[in-house]
Amino acid sequence: MDPYPLIIGGTFRHSSPGIPVLNPYTGRIAGEVSGAGRKEAEEALRTAEHGAEIMAAVPSHRRSAILHRLADLMEESSGELADIIIREGGKVRRLASAEVSRAIGTIRISAEEALRIRGEVIPLDSSPAGEGRIGILTRFPVGIVLAITPFNLPLNQICHKAGPAFAAGNACIIKPASATPLIALKFGELLLKAGMPPEAVHVLPCAPEIAELLATDRRIGCLSFTGSPAVGWHLRRVSPAGKVVLELGGNAAVIVHEDTDIPAAASRIVEGAFSHAGQVCISVQRVYVHRPVFHALSVEIVRLANLLVSGDPDDPVTDIGPMISREKAEEAMGRITDAVAGGAAVLCGGILRGSILSPTVMEGTDPDMEVNCAEVFAPVLTITPYDLFEDAVAMVNASRYGLQAGVYTRDMKRAFDAYRDIRAGAVIINDIPTFRIDCMPYGGVKESGTGREGPLYAISEMTQERLMIIRT
Repeated sequence: MDPYPLIIGGTFRHSSPGIPVLNPYTGRIAGEVSGAGRKEAEEALRTAEHGAEIMAAVPSHRRSAILHRLADLMEESSGELADIIIREGGKVRRLASAEVSRAIGTIRISAEEALRIRGEVIPLDSSPAGEGRIGILTRFPVGIVLAITPFNLPLNQICHKAGPAFAAGNACIIKPASATPLIALKFGELLLKAGMPPEAVHVLPCAPEIAELLATDRRIGCLSFTGSPAVGWHLRRVSPAGKVVLELGGNAAVIVHEDTDIPAAASRIVEGAFSHAGQVCISVQRVYVHRPVFHALSVEIVRLANLLVSGDPDDPVTDIGPMISREKAEEAMGRITDAVAGGAAVLCGGILRGSILSPTVMEGTDPDMEVNCAEVFAPVLTITPYDLFEDAVAMVNASRYGLQAGVYTRDMKRAFDAYRDIRAGAVIINDIPTFRIDCMPYGGVKESGTGREGPLYAISEMTQERLMIIRT
């Protein structure tokens, strides 16, 4: 099988060495892509500079129309896109199809927001020196957006970066996760077919050192990165980009107070903990339960977890597919084993077969165990009782992450107290922290990142304000 070519300025190029792409379920080669080296990275940057000039001159109605056409093409190719996600990412078919639908929606939202990039008129006569002057504040594209994307939502995360980048009038260099580059290359192909100026379109699978070379180049106007905190914060330190958006890790927590619907909460928690094999930044990892309902919730969560079907992600009945690699599955299993050695109990799961880790629920864990304090990024859930609501909030906050949190309660004062006191990018009342719709502002605090995604908010990150003052 010939390697899939990378895309530089709308042209398809072969380069070496190739990057093999493995099917996480079978372990067999799913394809091979050309890997960009220093020469290809420099050519992409040089071409993207010209592409940025072209995009800045494209009127907003035209940018919007191209993105709508892209969404149409994605709908026509939805089955193929889902197949690629399953083949290289191991996502179960139901969720792969759902991701494609979300990605199409993200592109359509970006197309709409392209028409709503507004500025403002600022009266300057609040000071005597400003009499006879007026200010006009307008947003302009930053030039080149470098989009570094993860494996777990390989299409929708690209759309959350490339969609707003193009909507704002920028060129975009997409650096996909090494595990899932095929979907990015297909996306680039559809971008060109939709009529995006070719000089603005770049998809560069590459090694980490080449990605860092791109991120540290002064021609990058905005770096948008989703991935591990260690890599993200490092890139922020070394990148000269004027705008840096980081969507990093989390160990998302849920508080369940006694005044809630326990079966409904359990159902949502199981969905949030085990969908995508737990490989989501806002996957439910920690649950803090009011002691009066601790037993009832634990029993229901275990019952529902045991009903989930693990296996071939291409089988429509499968709920839990493989993790992205056997190494990552073994790493998660090691954390479970360490917790058990420290006195924790496995209520269900804890079984590793190849790269599939069965849905695992644990109790009796300590806060400093890695299943609690680290981002496990696997189908692993811990359950801990509390007596006072304030104690539960403190346990949620006792984390270096702060992406999203969930709180189940019918007491609105308690809900607003949680909203005020929980240090996270979002506090979701009567639902799980895994909730996200693609138009909302999304991002975290502490080690979970900086900046916000969601097309409207990403456009703000991918543009810069410029003021003109007119002396009338």
